[in-house]
Amino acid sequence: MIVTVTLNPALDLTYPVDALVPHHTHRVTAVSERAGGKGLNVARVLHALGEPVLATGLLGGPTGGVVAGLLDAEGVPASFSPITGGTRRTVAVVDREDATGFWEPGPIVSPAEWLRFVDHFRGLIGRASVVTLCGSLPPGLPIDAYGVLTRAATEAGVPVLLDTSGPALREGLAAGPAVTKPNASELAALIPDWDVGALRALTSGAVVVTDGVAGLRAITPDAEFRCAPPVPVAGNPTGAGDACAAALARGLRDRTAWPSLLVDAVALGAAAVASPVAGAFDPAVYQEMLVSAGAAAARPGSLLGSDRAGC
Repeated sequence: MIVTVTLNPALDLTYPVDALVPHHTHRVTAVSERAGGKGLNVARVLHALGEPVLATGLLGGPTGGVVAGLLDAEGVPASFSPITGGTRRTVAVVDREDATGFWEPGPIVSPAEWLRFVDHFRGLIGRASVVTLCGSLPPGLPIDAYGVLTRAATEAGVPVLLDTSGPALREGLAAGPAVTKPNASELAALIPDWDVGALRALTSGAVVVTDGVAGLRAITPDAEFRCAPPVPVAGNPTGAGDACAAALARGLRDRTAWPSLLVDAVALGAAAVASPVAGAFDPAVYQEMLVSAGAAAARPGSLLGSDRAGC
């Protein structure tokens, strides 16, 4: 079972519009309401793939109750730790070209609530084959919160996938997750010029960098791999990185080799772009991308590149 941790979940609201025009009124004809936050998006993608998954994290207030109810309605197994503060909301305005996001701050989490969650998490590790730690940290949590959880899982022999940013990313890398998945701008803020040597000095695990239509770049302790979508996909890119994280987590569990793992992550990320909301993907696009990406990967240099022969 893959356990997904979301310490700062959200109620995701998506507003589709023809075109986003600043300082103008927009009439929204449809509203999508989903359980959100990066880790919950990962859980929902894994559940849609038929993978055993358990979502955990912190929920509170009326909005937290809505998030829990939406997950339950989708059949996603969950075991959250309650907090006093109210769970946040996020709004994505999606037009024909891209998405614009408005993220509320998370609730303040007390030291006692954090310690209660750590105990709760330790109780779940024994059931996990992989743990994903995704998203921002709400106010009140220590900056090394992901480091604490990574070390707890690693000590129990459970590999960790980390997807966060800023100081939480630096602290989390030091704990040695099996895979860390920042996007290009998050990595550039941490390590200017993408210095591979400096990056390898920060962590003992692999780092997979997402870079939109440019695809993925994996930097392992002793190799590098690159993978890009065979064709561009138009749509909502909001949840593409979370779908990639879901594919990487499944690959960690199955010990999938890097070239095949990146093909799957690129295909699932592209299929998420084709879906109108985060935390979902288009199954037809996923299958088409797997076929075309797999065929491209069989041609040397056309899709995957590595500093080792044979990829």
